[in-house]
Amino acid sequence: MPRRSAASEGVLVSFATDLHSMTMRRLLLFRHAKAERSHAGAEDKARKLIDRGRTDAAKVGSYMASHALVPDRVLTSPSARTRETWKFAGAAFHPPLSATQVEALYAASAHAILGVVKGTGPAIHTLLVVGHNPGLHELAVMLIASGDVEARERLKEKLPTSGLVIIDFAFDDWSRLHPQCGRLERFVTPKSLASASN
Repeated sequence: MPRRSAASEGVLVSFATDLHSMTMRRLLLFRHAKAERSHAGAEDKARKLIDRGRTDAAKVGSYMASHALVPDRVLTSPSARTRETWKFAGAAFHPPLSATQVEALYAASAHAILGVVKGTGPAIHTLLVVGHNPGLHELAVMLIASGDVEARERLKEKLPTSGLVIIDFAFDDWSRLHPQCGRLERFVTPKSLASASN
């Protein structure tokens, strides 16, 4: 049987990698950064980020950009805190990535967020959703069936502000999303980034 050349092996590996990326879908769930406390009579949607929130969002954005975690589409809830979170996180990307506000993501349940994600078109391979707990946290736990055990345990306990959950799916159609169909690729928080830099 004839041997393959190193060049042909390289072509095959490259083709397999490209095919793999084409048939995968990646979902990034990003909880808004630390915001002002609620005040009596104040509108919840209007709550803005505090200084710590702006700093944390920027750190997570820098991590995403430096690790080639580039979404094809960004969706945010219409709240000030989610829009500001992407403003500070998205500043790390060049050229800038615009975001689309989706009313259905505000104070949404896990199933409501899932419905928005499942409506994503086939041209989008990597989708980022900036939203709120408890729905975002519940959706992450609902979708994940495998991945690093320690990271999964940390995620089950809590999705903190500025927490980023990255989930991979081994299919090419967003409408096929269902519970326990994804793999936790990584779970990033401001605290984990600070620990890694020390």
